[in-house]
Amino acid sequence: MTPYPPAHREDIVEEIHGHRVADPYRWLEDVDDDDTREWLSAQDELFHKVVDDLPGRDVLRRRLRELLGAGSVGSPIWRGDRRFFTRRTADQEHPVLYTAGPDGAERVLIDPTALDPDGTTTLDGWQPDKEGRRLAYKISQGGDEESLLYVMDVESGETIEGPIDRARYSSVAWLPGGEAYYYTRRLHARDVPEGEEQYHRRVYLHRVGTEPDTDDVLIFGEGRDKTNYYGVGVSRDGRWLTVSSSQGTAPRNDLWIADLAASAPERPALRAVQEGVDAETGLHVGRDGRAYVFTDRDAPRGRLCVADPADPSPAGWTDLIPEDPEAVLSDFAILDGTDGLERPKLLVGWTRHAISEITVHDLETGERLGQVPTPGLGSIGGIVERPEGGHEAWFGYTDNVTPSAVLRYDARTGETTTWATAPGSVEVPEIEARQVVYPSRDGTDVRMLVISRPDASGARPAILYGYGGFNISLTPAYSASILAWVEAGGVYAIANLRGGSEEGEEWHRAGMRERKQNVFDDFHAAAEKLVADGLTTSDRLAISGGSNGGLLVGAALTQRPDLYRAVVCSAPLLDMVRYERFGLGQTWNDEYGTADDPEEFGWLIGYSPYHHVHPGTAYPATLFTTFGSDTRVDPLHARKLCAALQHATASDLPVLLRDEAEVGHSARSVSRSVDLTTDTLSFIAAQTGLTFDG
Repeated sequence: MTPYPPAHREDIVEEIHGHRVADPYRWLEDVDDDDTREWLSAQDELFHKVVDDLPGRDVLRRRLRELLGAGSVGSPIWRGDRRFFTRRTADQEHPVLYTAGPDGAERVLIDPTALDPDGTTTLDGWQPDKEGRRLAYKISQGGDEESLLYVMDVESGETIEGPIDRARYSSVAWLPGGEAYYYTRRLHARDVPEGEEQYHRRVYLHRVGTEPDTDDVLIFGEGRDKTNYYGVGVSRDGRWLTVSSSQGTAPRNDLWIADLAASAPERPALRAVQEGVDAETGLHVGRDGRAYVFTDRDAPRGRLCVADPADPSPAGWTDLIPEDPEAVLSDFAILDGTDGLERPKLLVGWTRHAISEITVHDLETGERLGQVPTPGLGSIGGIVERPEGGHEAWFGYTDNVTPSAVLRYDARTGETTTWATAPGSVEVPEIEARQVVYPSRDGTDVRMLVISRPDASGARPAILYGYGGFNISLTPAYSASILAWVEAGGVYAIANLRGGSEEGEEWHRAGMRERKQNVFDDFHAAAEKLVADGLTTSDRLAISGGSNGGLLVGAALTQRPDLYRAVVCSAPLLDMVRYERFGLGQTWNDEYGTADDPEEFGWLIGYSPYHHVHPGTAYPATLFTTFGSDTRVDPLHARKLCAALQHATASDLPVLLRDEAEVGHSARSVSRSVDLTTDTLSFIAAQTGLTFDG
């Protein structure tokens, strides 16, 4: 192995809540420092020297391209007879937003690649007005997710407003007529303490064509500086405004409602539905005038209630769909058209142990009437109905061998048909996916999806993937990287760790804050299960994770370096003592805890990967991947742990850093995705003995 680039160690030791905390690579936090730039350049040279000539890369790259050639398609959003949808063909780098009218003729509205041929511009979100005549949409450049907000005239395709800056994570809710909308916007840097502008948002009413900095009307948020995120919604008839607020990613929110028929849109009289309650609650006013309350309050797996929007206090909630003891409530749609339905129906989406299903109920009573047929054991996207009602619903579907598709359910016949498929043709390998249950360290049963070729047996190179945080569920989905790995003879396993939402909010909370170690224990136990079942061995087992999943594999490699042969750690959090100082770190302390609190600091320092690197330990082969425009998780985390491992490891296995400029935390073009996946899979294959021979 070529010697690692030199990285000097500073004698920085801080006293924090009675702990002496060393930070020898703090200088790597400053990406603009000449020493950091020189170190990064040397790491890039080392990475390419090791990875570029690994065997099978051309075969792997070609196969990934073929599998991604399926493209993608999104569910339609209807406005009368006009629909809006996204689609990506095999030769497109990003999904393109289209519209189609009653004649079915399609027209491109936004093609990110046409805006930026380099492929670094992304479409972050879009929302048509209630009549389908105007479209609000958000664009980011270089992957920074900073989101500029625009408004387009749908008929002409002309931009009639924008850019409005400071619209990152902005929620948009149109008033009828398309002349005004509520939205959220960050405060200007001059109005908040230095460095805190990304954490301070407000809700405004904006009239199209006016100057946002001077003419917008402040609706909500003044005096609530610690609230990081707001959501807004307006009922189809324009009468009811809802505003929700949450502090960072906390699993709880406050919620208000206002009757716009009783007050001007500029001065809505917001009334609390829920404040200061440890629960997540959303409210939608249906066409029948009832408030549908989607909540995990007193129901960790979720329930759907009905209430009077004029008096929506919890005392008046009535269960329509009670909590299921095994499935997690995920979505619902109302079919109450007069076009042949015997009675209005309610579709309810669930995930049962990470597998999606949809049940059919009577809208008035909640009585279960049946189930929506689906093609297999997969994942269902959002259930979409027509805003004016009807007998139809659309939903996305995917599983391990099925590229994205859109299915249509007809409530009159009870039939499900394929409405749209991914536009490309692709030959998918035959695979076997099975769900296994295994005990974690404390005896808790955890589920894991294991994917392999049906004709394979014995110990094979394997990748174990996990996330375990932020109430995010890992469900079956089409993946070119998984299929390419399994087709070549490997095993790919996805563990549904605590911290996710696979088993409801209690499952999430069992893997957050002081219970974070449960997530790592679940992951180690998954690895041990794969070995015990004879599917792999420790010297053929790799682990992979990104973002919070990068923290997961960072903790795994420092806690159990003997259990894993290779690690891919992407866009990770790794210095948990200082994570709140960078990126969006301050918004995550409800998930992890804060280093400002002595007790919570103890949780963090107990597993912080950067602080648990021990010289003389034989660490696994490790590849860090970072992205220069990542404004969520600062790449400094990976830089610091990379330097620490290169200094400490006693093994001759490589520790490498792959840094990519002008790419953000998540969205990237197909070409860049293929390049990244080729690098990571060929690195893992070289360490675990898998070959891509075509």
